[in-house]
Amino acid sequence: MYDFIQKFHSGWAYIALVLLVVAVLNAVIGFMGKKEFTAKDRKIAIFGLIGIHTQLLIGLILYFVSPMGMSSLGQMADKTLRLTSLEHPLINIIAIALITIGWSKHKKLTTSESKFKTFTIFYGLGLLLILSRIPWSMWL
Repeated sequence: MYDFIQKFHSGWAYIALVLLVVAVLNAVIGFMGKKEFTAKDRKIAIFGLIGIHTQLLIGLILYFVSPMGMSSLGQMADKTLRLTSLEHPLINIIAIALITIGWSKHKKLTTSESKFKTFTIFYGLGLLLILSRIPWSMWL
């Protein structure tokens, strides 16, 4: 079961990252181009949010069944174990919280510019944090 969940987590990461990158690029283009915020832009942002939240749920399951997850928490001398048991989950939860805050904040805004700016900032910061803590050497 662990192998399936680990491969699913790694495979879904590609989808989640693509959705998030598309959402960030769409927000940047909309903000810089002073475009009107449409239902299409909202759907792009929600797909990024859903993709990354799905990745979080898969990751939480993996964390509790993995030999490199919770059971190795506290082994700070080993870089790989520290990354997988502490840094990766913690930073990615913070990143997903930022993305979720960006989604929530946009609903209260009225101008297209402020909506695109909110998505650019919060989704962009979330993406940067996620990219900083991907275990690249272990990723399929």
